Amino acid sequence: MLAHVTTSKPLDGVRILALEQMQALPFATQLLARLGADVVKVEPPGGGDSGRGSLPAMTDPAGRRVGATFLRNNLSKRSICVDLKSPRGRELVLRLAPRFDVIAENSKPGTMARLGVGYDDIAAVHPAGIYVSVSGFGNTVATPYRDRPAFAPIVEAMSGIYEMKRVGDQPPLVAPVGALGDIGAALFATIGILAALRHRETTGAGQYVDIAMFDAMLAMTDIVTNFWSMGLRGGDLGPVVMHGFRARDGWFVLQVGREAHFAKLVDLIGHPEWVTDPRFATRQGWVDHLEDTLRPALETWACAMTKVEACQALSAAGLAAGPCLTDEEVVADPHVAARDMLVAVPRGDGVSQPVLVPGNPVRLSAVAAEPARRPPWLGEHTDAVLGAELGLATAELALLRADEVIS
Repeated sequence: MLAHVTTSKPLDGVRILALEQMQALPFATQLLARLGADVVKVEPPGGGDSGRGSLPAMTDPAGRRVGATFLRNNLSKRSICVDLKSPRGRELVLRLAPRFDVIAENSKPGTMARLGVGYDDIAAVHPAGIYVSVSGFGNTVATPYRDRPAFAPIVEAMSGIYEMKRVGDQPPLVAPVGALGDIGAALFATIGILAALRHRETTGAGQYVDIAMFDAMLAMTDIVTNFWSMGLRGGDLGPVVMHGFRARDGWFVLQVGREAHFAKLVDLIGHPEWVTDPRFATRQGWVDHLEDTLRPALETWACAMTKVEACQALSAAGLAAGPCLTDEEVVADPHVAARDMLVAVPRGDGVSQPVLVPGNPVRLSAVAAEPARRPPWLGEHTDAVLGAELGLATAELALLRADEVIS
């Protein structure tokens, strides 16, 4: 029996001041916002979050470019524009900080400290605050890479997964699954924030949560180092069928790693005698004879079916298989629709096709799902936030704007 559904959310009352850009932190704060947190995003005047400058892009009501990276990482947030390079802008952030539970940033290590809003600066005015940094290589431990800039493909490459998957003399396939390095770091940042909030409940103390994108990728590509330690080299994944196969209209992926599953597979494709064939007596035999025997038989069986039909038949036999969907097929997929995993953000520039953003993958049975708010326009909430939080009057805001401290 499902729990009683409530309109309240688990993170109602949690407040986050996000000095963020691009994706490695914004994905985390967006997820927390979807769970009820109040997220105020601090952007620099002018261009704002650098993700706004990405391509492809749409235009906002003021005619400014809003890039795809920004659009898919900033639902349900508010935006204020404050110049952190200005002493008065820095002072505004230090005055805001004690009103928030979490202060988060993802600039290059040392940047926030140089601006006067690093961990020590925030802790001095807000000891119970939780300070979060997401960077390529971390802030709190000296490493050879600490001062290097990083984007997702950089740490993905350094994790070893590109080289493990590279074929022959071909160059590495860069960013094969989108921004894994960003979203992986964001997920660990989310866990760190939730753990720090729980710790503060019991101790009353704030702390520094330090997330390195490289660390996150090492965790997510664990097979690289784990398999190496167990004797596998050069991309060897061990004796498992985990490959792509061709159907009538495209490709599907099948994984078989247990003897019972192998027996189901060969029976389905019309070769039950292979269960006792000496060539397939071991799992290594399955891999050794994949190309000369298994693949031809499996693709002959699948050639009259679509990739979806082949996977349906394999699934009905108790085997794990999935079609390689095109972008358009993902958009139209019935599972995606049933789980509300695409959010349509209407465009404000006359284009009828809405921008599609992934929905919330965290489903809670006792919490009612609510539509996400669109990403904020640049500085849309500056006056409202500074007025409500700091009591700044209209005249004071006008003066700060005239001096380009806010916008």
